Amino acid sequence: MKHLTELREILRYVPQFRDKIFVIALDGAVVADENFPNLMVDIHLLRALRIGVVLVHGASLQIKQLAEATGKQVSNTDGTGITDEVTLDLAITAANRITHEILEGLATHDLRAAYANVLTAHPAGILKGINHLWTGRVDRVDVPLLDTLLRADIIPVVPPLGCDGDANTYRLNSDTVAVDIAWALHAAKLIYLAPAPGVEVDGKLIRQLSVDEAADILKSQRERVAPDMISKLEQATRAARLGVPRIHIIDGREEEGLLAEVFSNEGIGTLIHANEYQSIRKALKKDVRAIHAMIQAGVATDELMRRSRADIERQIDDFYLFEVDRVPVGCCALHKYPKEGVAEVACVYVDSRFENRGIGRKLIRFAEEQAKNAGYRRLLALSTQAVNYFLHKCGFQLGDPDDLPPARRESYERSGRCSQVLRKNI
Repeated sequence: MKHLTELREILRYVPQFRDKIFVIALDGAVVADENFPNLMVDIHLLRALRIGVVLVHGASLQIKQLAEATGKQVSNTDGTGITDEVTLDLAITAANRITHEILEGLATHDLRAAYANVLTAHPAGILKGINHLWTGRVDRVDVPLLDTLLRADIIPVVPPLGCDGDANTYRLNSDTVAVDIAWALHAAKLIYLAPAPGVEVDGKLIRQLSVDEAADILKSQRERVAPDMISKLEQATRAARLGVPRIHIIDGREEEGLLAEVFSNEGIGTLIHANEYQSIRKALKKDVRAIHAMIQAGVATDELMRRSRADIERQIDDFYLFEVDRVPVGCCALHKYPKEGVAEVACVYVDSRFENRGIGRKLIRFAEEQAKNAGYRRLLALSTQAVNYFLHKCGFQLGDPDDLPPARRESYERSGRCSQVLRKNI
């Protein structure tokens, strides 16, 4: 049954992603990892589902290894600092080896692929008084060539190298290259496969970030992020600003991690989103079944009062849903008592897979704003197990049954649940 559930989860996303383009950026360390062959299998599945794939790869680890093997000194391995001639030579050798390794891996699964020389570059130049020599910047992406390859069912493999009109080669930062290609192709997703779980602040994985939240971390919490993730977070933010809808930073060493990130609204790493990935909307009659199914876990633990589908349908105009990628993961209801000028936030529930992400608080805050905008002066809540949450996280105060409107007081006493009444002036 588990595999059937996973298949259904995948199939739900297929219409959304079919004929879209994913740009996947593989860190050099990911290519060298033992999970690399599994990634080739995952990419094979993406192509089988008619998802266009462009692969961009880095080479930092391999440049370091080549330098150690040859006894040469390198000036920079990630394409952001100075690149002297020795480093450029090692970068070209390392990049060509990695490109060939990726082509081999794809061929193992009968996937057609090609080295794509699609980047026109120019020198980064003199920055802060320092000549960066053979470090370059992307000047142009050859979109027609990429389109031709994709239409021919050929996966373009793009190394972190670019050439100019004078046959000069420049070392590029692969994180930056991936953004430029994703933007040029209007990609639906940019996925960074990194040798780390995602963006961590003080060692804690951040699952989702709006572009503004990502920018704030870079501005005020930069030193609390692992140094090797800074570039990816910077470029993910740039991609979102340019209009790439979804940017994922995930652990490329985790088996089936790529599929788990793409075909699940939970994911395994960090998602940076440009538009509103999460939203709260008014429930419709078609949502009755989903709401009923969601709250059953809360009913089973006596956190929520039992409601039949008929009960939910009768009060559907009071319900709101919290969605992640258009999938309901939380709900709440706002019951209004106009005569008394009070409203009650009720049936607050969040799918256990999405706990501790602030969704419950967002739902309660949304209900509060709806009540306030409608002219209500006080918001009520009843709880058996989340009293402290309402007090300390949502600003409620302890109340008593006398605070309830007569109709609500009657149903309160009839239920026998002895819920704690909470109140908040709004």
